[in-house]
Amino acid sequence: MRDVVITGLGAVTPLGVGARTLHERWTAGASGLEGGEGACSEFVPTDVLSRKEARRADRFTQLAIAAADEALRDAGWDEELPYDPDLIGSVVGTGIGGIGTIEDNHGVLRDDGPRAVSPLAVPLMMGNAGAAALSLRHGLQGPVFGVMSACAAGTHAIGTAARMIQHGDADAVVTGGSEAALTPLTRAAFASMSALSPTGNSRPFDARRDGFVLAEGAGVLVLEDGEKARARGAKIYGTVRGYGATGDAHHLTAPDEAGRGGAKAIKMALRDADLAPEDIAYVNAHGTGTPLNDRAETAALKLAFGDLATKVPVSSTKSATGHLLGAAGAIEAVATILALRDRIAPPTLHWEQAEEGLDLDYVPNTARPLDGDRAPIGLSNSFGFGGHNATLILEATAT
Repeated sequence: MRDVVITGLGAVTPLGVGARTLHERWTAGASGLEGGEGACSEFVPTDVLSRKEARRADRFTQLAIAAADEALRDAGWDEELPYDPDLIGSVVGTGIGGIGTIEDNHGVLRDDGPRAVSPLAVPLMMGNAGAAALSLRHGLQGPVFGVMSACAAGTHAIGTAARMIQHGDADAVVTGGSEAALTPLTRAAFASMSALSPTGNSRPFDARRDGFVLAEGAGVLVLEDGEKARARGAKIYGTVRGYGATGDAHHLTAPDEAGRGGAKAIKMALRDADLAPEDIAYVNAHGTGTPLNDRAETAALKLAFGDLATKVPVSSTKSATGHLLGAAGAIEAVATILALRDRIAPPTLHWEQAEEGLDLDYVPNTARPLDGDRAPIGLSNSFGFGGHNATLILEATAT
């Protein structure tokens, strides 16, 4: 089966514009949260799009385009596509899609009537709009579709893209996730179900955690068939070693507190990668900062890793960026491969107080070097409402 390598990275997050900005600022202990939210305040749509193009794209699509443009430049695809366009796909995950477009046009419908609703409303609000936009912008004519599986969508998209390459359905896939849900309805809906932090603090795994902080952004990776990428002399960040996905079949929103579904996804990814728990040097946790999720994820890691669970560093990107919903797994995959490349475990910010049973090594507040004697292999978890569990295993190219 073909190996799948990562040749390009792109990101727009509350920490700034750029994959390296995400990695460097998080590693340095910076936070992108302000006023209880994680907005991409440094992102200007017209830096990458014309005014007409910006009007024809919901913000979640704008973010996906910006992240993909960076990833494609990074992969050396900015001049021309390296493969047959029929064998290059686009798979982009999102949790909610064009919610800003939906809310804006509902307001127009209410105030001015149906004839005033934009004819672009449907193509802007569709969940597949991000994947379609990348296909149209870059001439990608292979498998093109969106993935909508709540907060696991970005990880599901990357795992599905890797499978497509492994099985010969594509030579390369531009993949990741994007979300732009800082809207009145989204805020109110999450607040109504007590999912958001009322204090506006993101404190994954801390005893004081009281909910997640809503954020926006996008992460995009260029995946290629390893043999073909090496033949064209591509810079290779690393390899997608394994992928696992399961369902809890437990509750509409709450995870299985015993962590059984998450543990199964982790074990599936390990089996897919032909690895054992002792091969994992770092875990990028889903780590939302909600009381139930952080406890369930800790339980899942203990079930999957056994006694080794307390010996591997585990940190949460969301402590610095907030929760990007369907884009979370994608920006975390970007952050994970760069952390592995630099052999560093970024910190879980704002962790101060331990809670009984939450006793893993959460890398509190300060980054630390990874064990230099171990292969740079990491695991990234994503869990979503409805019981979606997804795990990626990534290995950085040795430097």
